[in-house]
Amino acid sequence: MIALQPESPADWWEVEALYDLCFAPGREALSSYRLRDGVDPVAGLSMVARDSDGTVAGAIRFWPVRVGDAPALLLGPVAVHPTHQGEGLGALLINQGLAAARAGGWARVMLVGDAPYYGRFGFTRLDGVEMPPPTNPDRILGRELEPGAWAGVRGPVTRWTGCDGARD
Repeated sequence: MIALQPESPADWWEVEALYDLCFAPGREALSSYRLRDGVDPVAGLSMVARDSDGTVAGAIRFWPVRVGDAPALLLGPVAVHPTHQGEGLGALLINQGLAAARAGGWARVMLVGDAPYYGRFGFTRLDGVEMPPPTNPDRILGRELEPGAWAGVRGPVTRWTGCDGARD
């Protein structure tokens, strides 16, 4: 049995250990980490999945960013412990996270990832959205949580510089 709960500050190091296990060394050198540096993940959207023993089996985080002047969520990382891969836990984390983002008033979500995997969650390539280099533009994907939310949204992805509550 898996229990999902919002990530709390007490979960931070266990989640970081999971990310270290699941991703290559140097993961924090990626351009998406420069957008996260010094910014807290969005409370209530970042989640931890614990198994029946209380061990972190999976985790997902969402970060506020700006695309041009528009607020957006940056999804990632999402990881599942190797002992729980193939159980649908990654899909559960993504679907629950997107539902919570929609309920929280966010209009758009983006990520850097593989289109064949994330396409099943409604993510498509974003044209005109520029991640800091080096990022392959074909891996910049987005999903609308409100119809038309990505229409006309273009420009560089930049760090969130204040939580003014605007999520349009």
